[in-house]
Amino acid sequence: MYVIGTAGHVDHGKSALVKALTGIDPDRLQEEREREMTIDLGFAWLELPGGQEVSIVDVPGHERFIKNMLAGIGGIDLALLVIAADEGVMPQTREHLAILDLLDVRRGVVAISKKDLVDSDLLSLVEAEAAEVIDGTTLEGSPIVTCSAVTGEGLPGLMEAIEKALAEMPPKRDLGRPRLPIDRAFTVAGFGTVVTGTLVDGSFRTGQEVEIVPGGLRSRLRGMQTHQRKLDEASPGRRLALNLVGVSPRDLQRGMVVTTPGWLRPTTAVDVRLRAVSYLPRPIRHNLQVSFHAGSSEVSGRLLLLDRDELPADQTAWAQLRLEEPLAVAAGDLFVVRSPNDTLGGGKVVDTHVRRHRRFHQPTLETLEKLDRGSPEDMVLVALSRLEPCEVGQLARHTELASDQVLAAAAGLVEGGRALVLGGRKLDPSSLLYSAQGFADLSARVKETLSTFHRQRPLRRGVAREELRSRLKLDPRAFDAAVATLAERKEVREEAGTLALPEHAPSVSPAEQAAADAFLASLRASPYAPPTHGRPDAELLAYLEEKGQIVRVADNVAFASETYKEMTARIVEHLKAEGTITLAQVRDMFATSRRYAQALLEHLDEQRITRRVGDERVLRRPEGS
Repeated sequence: MYVIGTAGHVDHGKSALVKALTGIDPDRLQEEREREMTIDLGFAWLELPGGQEVSIVDVPGHERFIKNMLAGIGGIDLALLVIAADEGVMPQTREHLAILDLLDVRRGVVAISKKDLVDSDLLSLVEAEAAEVIDGTTLEGSPIVTCSAVTGEGLPGLMEAIEKALAEMPPKRDLGRPRLPIDRAFTVAGFGTVVTGTLVDGSFRTGQEVEIVPGGLRSRLRGMQTHQRKLDEASPGRRLALNLVGVSPRDLQRGMVVTTPGWLRPTTAVDVRLRAVSYLPRPIRHNLQVSFHAGSSEVSGRLLLLDRDELPADQTAWAQLRLEEPLAVAAGDLFVVRSPNDTLGGGKVVDTHVRRHRRFHQPTLETLEKLDRGSPEDMVLVALSRLEPCEVGQLARHTELASDQVLAAAAGLVEGGRALVLGGRKLDPSSLLYSAQGFADLSARVKETLSTFHRQRPLRRGVAREELRSRLKLDPRAFDAAVATLAERKEVREEAGTLALPEHAPSVSPAEQAAADAFLASLRASPYAPPTHGRPDAELLAYLEEKGQIVRVADNVAFASETYKEMTARIVEHLKAEGTITLAQVRDMFATSRRYAQALLEHLDEQRITRRVGDERVLRRPEGS
């Protein structure tokens, strides 16, 4: 399914031509019929001689309604540029043509309308003028057909030219990420909320869960129609009417996007390659206030030139748009920028969710060049370097590539040594990927963190896993996979839940060893009521605990390891024989105080050896028994 968009000056007969071709009056508003002038978007459809159906978006030609024209022209496949034979090329003819050129519309048919109002000599002059005005644009070489909506002369030839042009169209892009920019939202009695637009980049099916962005509204597709026919599934390129569940037209507006949930996030800053229109009277200045048009949306913003101070006519520059309101836009989308009265330029969005850049910063400009014109591997590597570690499948959301292209590019990066799969897994969409440079930076951070920890706490075996993960700010899956990779490379050593540099070994000074020996002797001298005064510092206590020489059951209570094992064994033996044990019984069993008995029992509860029931303890049964 293809979409044709009209273009041309006001009162050049666009709507009349659409009605003559389709039998449908695209001027749906009462004011449009009274004024005989298209104000907002109109819609119709046409069956070509070969039986193929196409949608038509009829746009206003008046300069005051250019923003409405832009809301409808973004999703078209073929432009029907209408030039009246009695007036020839006019200002909005040139502006509409410039917009089509900026939006890279590469298929078109020029219709010289109102043929019945002029003689053959004037008609020939207008034909020559039309050929001249499209020269050098994306519509250069398009067929020029003379016709009359009133007499019907030339309409069969116009239909034939449209059909031939559409036959040369490349297949529709399907990235598996469907988006429908809303151009209308209204209520239909008995059905509820309906929105219309052109579906791009993916397919929808009835019953599917959807999200409306910006706004984050969730809904479900109760039904879909095209050309007043119901659909169960819709492919890219169709004009659709979507019946949405659970949302009100009051919550929706032109420019919002219906899509699948979770991937399209609104942004207030985009990086773009900008081209100025050829007829620009004066250069575009840095920091200019503009309106930004993409899809069916219009948002005000400030234009920041990144590689120059001003942009003359018909030249290109790197720029960033800082938008006043969130916008649902994706990499690869085409756009137009305007001043209040004129179209200034347009181009392609190359990056979204961006920070403010330093101007004239060469590394930034090189990165933008890779995103715009680099290989798929370059695009994926740039996205990866910002998101890493990242699942391969998620990278597609941040490029203008299809999922299979991203997977192929990721495989090439891994094979070429520019990226690696964490955990050594086979590459698939769920694989965690790191750029080679990013993982080298992570490795350096890990080693520096461990080295600092070893210097500050030389008696410790290493850093606890969770502590290191917190310092690195990695999610558990990425951390576990990164540690596994580092351990496999022998860059770190893991032991008893701690991580250390391979060469690190805890060591004590003679003075520390003497203090440790004295403390252990005191524990053995009073095994069931160990002293709480004269204890070593926290680092030495941790060292003794890691070596398995003591067991700390509370902040200020530690038993020698052999004593702890003996006490635990006697308590378990008693429980097996008697079924329960009280704190008083434990106190009497070891001739100790209530303080030590309570600390020991609470520790056994934490270790899931015992369980408290009222004032007694019982053996904790194994899970599932």
